[in-house]
Amino acid sequence: MSYDLSDTIVAVSSASGGVRSIVRITGPQTVSTCERILVPSSSSSICNVESEIWNRAILSGSIRVGPRLAIDARLYVFLAPRSYTGEDLAEIHIDASHAVVEALVQGLLAAGLRLAGPGEFTARAYLNGKLDLAQAEAVNEIITSSNRLQLDAAERLLSGRLTKAADQIRAVLLDVLSLIEAGLDFSTEDIEFIRPEQAAAQLADIRTRLEQLLAGSIRYETLMDLPAVGIAGAPNAGKSSLLNALLGWERSIVSGQARTTRDVLSGVLTTDRFQCVLFDCAGLIPTAHDLQSRSPIDELAQQAAIEALQNCHTVVFCVDLTKRDWSEDAAVRTLIRPKTVICVATKSDLLPDAELSRRVEALAEAFNTGFLAVSANMSRGLDSLLDAIEASVAERAVPTVSPERGQGMVGTTHPAISEIAANGAALTARHRQAIADAMESLRQAIDEINRGNDEIAVAMIRAACQAISQIEQQHIDEQVLDRIFSRFCVGK
Repeated sequence: MSYDLSDTIVAVSSASGGVRSIVRITGPQTVSTCERILVPSSSSSICNVESEIWNRAILSGSIRVGPRLAIDARLYVFLAPRSYTGEDLAEIHIDASHAVVEALVQGLLAAGLRLAGPGEFTARAYLNGKLDLAQAEAVNEIITSSNRLQLDAAERLLSGRLTKAADQIRAVLLDVLSLIEAGLDFSTEDIEFIRPEQAAAQLADIRTRLEQLLAGSIRYETLMDLPAVGIAGAPNAGKSSLLNALLGWERSIVSGQARTTRDVLSGVLTTDRFQCVLFDCAGLIPTAHDLQSRSPIDELAQQAAIEALQNCHTVVFCVDLTKRDWSEDAAVRTLIRPKTVICVATKSDLLPDAELSRRVEALAEAFNTGFLAVSANMSRGLDSLLDAIEASVAERAVPTVSPERGQGMVGTTHPAISEIAANGAALTARHRQAIADAMESLRQAIDEINRGNDEIAVAMIRAACQAISQIEQQHIDEQVLDRIFSRFCVGK
């Protein structure tokens, strides 16, 4: 799509279904449009350059939606260049129905504004130099983040640290390039600006830095789809306690009363080796059990639990080790059909050691499979459970940092997140391709220097600089921009 900065665009930028709606406007006619539709509570002018609201305006009043309709609103005005897009920008905040909001947008379109395309507000921020391309991509990743790990990675991308790293690497490349070119320009004179072995060594060092950037990063795409592990079992089987113990914080309410958990609760489990999403579901109730006491809420919770478990790669099946009758648990087990099941005997701390061994053996015999004895209260058996979870999701798990760079453990809050924030990077597929292209060009440049072909080496170094520049440069192929911003929602 072509981005015409002479247009003034409008779109609804708030999520549907909320109480408050936000209509965004940006472009040359922003202020005049707002003056036309706003009846302010005071007599302040929106664009009075002598007033205190020159840099930003917050005005209350009413907005004219149609000839006979005006509604209360607040207008936020951000004048160029101190705005998100770098242009005059306004946000109209109203508490109104979808029909009223639609009528307001249609009225603005009829007055000559254009409906914004997907991501066009952020595209204008990029084109006007308010964001580099990597930061613009981060805006969409923040909007679409589905877990804390992904959100943290997007925020790091938005902070511009990837761009800073790319700028530093490109600056060193340009220094080496200038010295080699200077040598070519004065090749007839007895002047050596940089020896071939020095140039090759510096380029090899830069290539190593790029390798480290890739090795120390997390693929952004993997953060969008962490492997799912469900915790299932009969009511009061210790599922919520186990979820809290694994996460290291109280995500779920723990109660001795059965059926405390009614909804599907989730949290990101992060160790020093992998990440996955843990789901705690309502206690499953077989059809033949306890029918009369099941309420409509119980039925909905049951349905939600079964649907969540069907989408899980692995299910941790919990059985209360202290129970005397496991017939209900056996019936629950038939409802669970994931790819992998890890059977866990909970509440092992409530039994003496001699009784514990006997009960675990009896449980294994009853279900014809082995059980891990665990205690959420005493953190007993959790390491073995984590090993089993890791093995079950190995082909889909997202690796965390290496132990020598940052340790993680049960009971901490997302150690991989803090480690990424301190050192690593989260790269999209486009970033990784740009870095890979630069590494290949540098490999060829080093080979040509070693062969004495400095002219070809110069071309390869320039190609590496161009590849690195693809991460954030201002002049990039329009088709690439279309692919990036087409993933955005309208209004962002």
